[in-house]
Amino acid sequence: MPRSYHALFDVPGTRGFSAAGLIGRMPLAMLSIGAVTMISQLTGRYGLAGAVSAAMAMSAAVLGPQISRLVDRHGQRRVLRPAMLVSVTAIAGLLLCAQRGAPDWTLFVFAAGTGCMPSVGAMVRARWATVHRDSPRALHTAYSWESVVDEICFIFGPIISIGLSTAWFPEAGPLVAGVFLVVGVLWLTAQRATEPVPRPRAEHTGGSALGSAGLRVLVATFVATGAIFGAVDVVTVAFAEERGHKAAASLVLSVYALGSCCAGMVFGLLHLAGPPARRWLVGVCAMAVSMIPLQLAGSLPLLAVALFVAGLSIAPTMVTTMALVEAHVPRTKLTEGMTWTSTGLAVGVALGSSAAGWVVDAAGARAGYRVPVVAGAVAAAVAFLGYRRLREPVRRRGGHGADDRGPGSPEEHDDHERVA
Repeated sequence: MPRSYHALFDVPGTRGFSAAGLIGRMPLAMLSIGAVTMISQLTGRYGLAGAVSAAMAMSAAVLGPQISRLVDRHGQRRVLRPAMLVSVTAIAGLLLCAQRGAPDWTLFVFAAGTGCMPSVGAMVRARWATVHRDSPRALHTAYSWESVVDEICFIFGPIISIGLSTAWFPEAGPLVAGVFLVVGVLWLTAQRATEPVPRPRAEHTGGSALGSAGLRVLVATFVATGAIFGAVDVVTVAFAEERGHKAAASLVLSVYALGSCCAGMVFGLLHLAGPPARRWLVGVCAMAVSMIPLQLAGSLPLLAVALFVAGLSIAPTMVTTMALVEAHVPRTKLTEGMTWTSTGLAVGVALGSSAAGWVVDAAGARAGYRVPVVAGAVAAAVAFLGYRRLREPVRRRGGHGADDRGPGSPEEHDDHERVA
C-alpha cells in the first residue's frame, strides 16, 4: 500500500471502521443487481425486474436522507441498528414473495421497505471527517480510499450476487447481501471511539442540508449520473444473456468498477492545484463521453474494454464531490449532505434501470445502451448549468450563528484547493 494510504491508518480505530464499512456497503452493490437477476430468472421479465429495482432505489432516495438526518442528531449506533433491522426484514419478505410467485404488487411493497438500508459509506466518511478534521490533505486521501473501497464492493458485489443467484438458487444473491448488511452495521456501530459525537439539538437549525444551492446542483447532476449506472447494470446483464453467457455479466461489470478503482488509487496520491468545482465538471463530462463507445461493442470482451475506460472517470469525480459537499453544507448536516448525493444516485439508478429494462424488453440489449448515453448528456448539461454555484464555498455555520471551523470553513477550503 502506498505510504499516503498507509499513514491514514496510524490513527487507532480507523482500520476497524473502514473494514466494517467495506462489509456494510457490499449490499449496495449486491442487492439491486441481485434482485434483477433473481426476478428475471424466476419470471423471465426484465421490465418487472427493472421496475422492482427502481422501487428499491426510489425508497432509498426517500428514506436514506431522513435516516442520516437522525444520525446527525442522535448518533450512528442509536439509529443504524433499528434501520438495519427494518431493511433486513423487507429483504426477507421480498425473497419469500419472489420464491412463492406472489402477486407483483407484493414485490414492490417489500422493495419499498429496503429503503431503510443505512448509507454506510456516508457513515464511514463522516468518521474520517472527524478523525482528520484538521488535515485537508489526509482527508482528501481518506475520501479517495473510501472511493476505492466503494469500487471494491462494485467489483466483487455483482460477481458474488449474480454468481450465487445463477449457480446456486435465484434468491441466493440478495440473501447474502442481507447477511453482509447485518454484519457490517453491527460491527461498525460497536466501534464507539470513532463515532462522531452528535451536536446539541440547538445547533440543528435551518432545515434540510438541501437548503444549500451547491448541494442541490450536486444532487441533480448525480440523478443523471445514477441513471448511467442503473442502465449499464441492467443492459449488461441482458447483453450477456443474449450472447448465452449471463453469468459473465458479473465479470464485465466488475471490470467497470475496476477502472474506477484504479483511477481512485492514483487520484488519492495526487495533490492537484485549482478549484475542485472545475475538476468535478471535467469528471462529469468525461463520464458522459465515455458512454458513447458502448454503442459499438458487439461482444463481451469489447464491452469489457469500453466499460474499463468508462470507469476511469468515476472515482475522481466521486472524491471531488465529497470535498464539494464539505464546502457547501454545515458540519451538523454533514452525514445528511453526503447521503443526499447517494440519494441522487439512487433516484438516477431507479430511473435508469427502469428505462433500460423497458427498452431491453422492447428492442433488445444493444438498443438499451442508448439510455446511458442520454443520461450522460443530461448530467453534463446540468453540471454546466450549475457550475457557477459550486465555484465559491458557502461559509458554514454552527448553531446560534457561530462559525463552524471545520474542514469546510473558508480558510480550510483554500487548503482543499491547494492540495485536493
